[in-house]
Amino acid sequence: MDEDRINRPGLAAVLSFVFNGLGQIYNGQIIKGLVIIFFSTLSMLVLLTGAIFIGFWMLDKIVFVNQLSIGIALFTAGLVFICVTGIYSIFDAYKVALKK
Repeated sequence: MDEDRINRPGLAAVLSFVFNGLGQIYNGQIIKGLVIIFFSTLSMLVLLTGAIFIGFWMLDKIVFVNQLSIGIALFTAGLVFICVTGIYSIFDAYKVALKK
């Protein structure tokens, strides 16, 4: 990594806002950025799975009895994890770029 490069905290935060983990990669924390991207993707898959269960329930294509409650739980958990991962990614990218 080039030592003369100036990290801009605002740019790192905006990059993480646009795509979780991108600010960490900008700061030179490649592994940390990839881990954040992995967890963000996993959270989106959980949210999507919950939305599919809810959609099947709405279309009366019930696969099993607790389909709606499982769908709501998965959707909510995915949404919470997406928000937590996003907020952490933004603040961490800003804080690390500020120190450099």
